[in-house]
Amino acid sequence: MFNFKVNGWHFVLIILSLILILPVVFMISNSFKTLQDSYHSMLQIFPQHGTFINYQTLSKQVHLIQLIWNTFFMASIVTIGKIVTGLLSAYAFKYFSFTGKKWLYLFFVSTIFVPFTVVMIPNYLVISKMNLLNTAFGVALPQLADATGIMLFLNAMNKIPSSLTEALRIDRVPSHKILTNIIIPVIRPSIISIGAIFFINSWNEYVWPTLILKDKSSFTLPLALQNYISSEGGTNFPLAMALSTIIIIVPLLIYLVFQRYILNSISNSGLK
Repeated sequence: MFNFKVNGWHFVLIILSLILILPVVFMISNSFKTLQDSYHSMLQIFPQHGTFINYQTLSKQVHLIQLIWNTFFMASIVTIGKIVTGLLSAYAFKYFSFTGKKWLYLFFVSTIFVPFTVVMIPNYLVISKMNLLNTAFGVALPQLADATGIMLFLNAMNKIPSSLTEALRIDRVPSHKILTNIIIPVIRPSIISIGAIFFINSWNEYVWPTLILKDKSSFTLPLALQNYISSEGGTNFPLAMALSTIIIIVPLLIYLVFQRYILNSISNSGLK
């Protein structure tokens, strides 16, 4: 009876996995079809007459290298900023004692529940006053600190034996050396996984960059996709699928490479 339940759940999970992966297969398949084939055999997984014409057209009509660099640069700034601020904040909350520490931590964590739309306009006004509109730093600045990162890093540090850091403090080892020589090497898997999640989220971001970036030369890939679809009137479906396929390559590679770290970090933190 027990084996039947396990096999049944496996069957359900396989079906759900196929449903989730179907849009990706649909996108990649149609990116190799001509416009005519996509309308006649849109749901056919394997193209009858596979072609790279859509990717060749994109390389001529869109500055792909510039778009990829813009997206990579912005995502890297955001990821590095979140990792640095998250590590330093978590270290302070874990190993330093100061008045109001508990309430300050609860305040930071509570910001996770604040919708982005609430702070979107104030952030835009601040970025505008700082003359950072239409720049990667204008997109990145409001995102350089993240309460989720603080919480995840603090959870990782909580697993380090207190006796280890207390012995170092007794020996009067400076705090910055404890952080760089002990804490960071121990929680390196968590840093890698959290950084990968931050990078993927930043790579796929659309709403906030839309408000800040107006010059096409500074567009990221998601903005370029929407702009291209709008300019084509949504008629050239295979080209949109080709550009969408290019967009997911980097996040997909990052996830595949760091999958073990990401899954371990999520399961250990208790987040779903």
